[in-house]
Amino acid sequence: MDAMTAVQHPTTSKGQVPAERAGGTTVAETTRGRAVRFTLAGLRLALGWVFLWAFLDKMFGLGMATPAKGAWIDGGSPTKGFLGKAVAGPFEGVYHGIAGAAWADWLFMIGLVAIGTALILGVGLRVAAVAGSALLVLMWSAVLPPENNPFMDDHLIYAGVLVLIALTAAGDTLGLGKVWASLPIVKRLPWLK
Repeated sequence: MDAMTAVQHPTTSKGQVPAERAGGTTVAETTRGRAVRFTLAGLRLALGWVFLWAFLDKMFGLGMATPAKGAWIDGGSPTKGFLGKAVAGPFEGVYHGIAGAAWADWLFMIGLVAIGTALILGVGLRVAAVAGSALLVLMWSAVLPPENNPFMDDHLIYAGVLVLIALTAAGDTLGLGKVWASLPIVKRLPWLK
C-alpha cells in the first residue's frame, strides 16, 4: 500500500461534494458555497489579525501605530494617545476623561487580544462579534463625524463583518469552530459558539 492514498469523496451527478449539515442530513456543496465558506474564513482570519496586531503593536511598541517608547510594557498607555488627542466630535469630553485610565487600558488590551484570538481560532465568535462590535462602535463614536464620509467609516464596516462571521459559523472553515461547538459547555450555552 502506498504511503499516500487519494480519498475519493462521493460526488453528485454534477460533480458536487456532499456537505454534512446539522441534524445529520447531507446536501451537496456547490462551488459557490465552498467559495463563500472560504471567503468568510479568510475575512475572519484577516479581521482577527487586525485585532491581534493592534494588541501586539500597543503592547510592544512595534513602530507601526505605536512607537517603541509608547509600548504598554514600557509604561505607555494604549488609550492615552488616541482618546487624548485624536478624538473629536460630540463625545470628545467623555473620551478625554478616560484617556490613559488604567481600567480603560486594561479593558482595551484584553478586548483586543481576546477578540483577535477568538477570530483567529474560529471559536467563541458570537461573543467576539458582540464585544468587537461594541469596541468598534465606541471607536467610531470617538471620531464623529468621520473624516471622509458624513456617517460611515471602517469601524462600522468591520462591526458588520464581525456579525456576518458569527452568523455564518465562519469558524468551522480553517478554524476550530466545529470542535468548539461540540464541547459540552458550548452545547449547554449556545451563545458561546
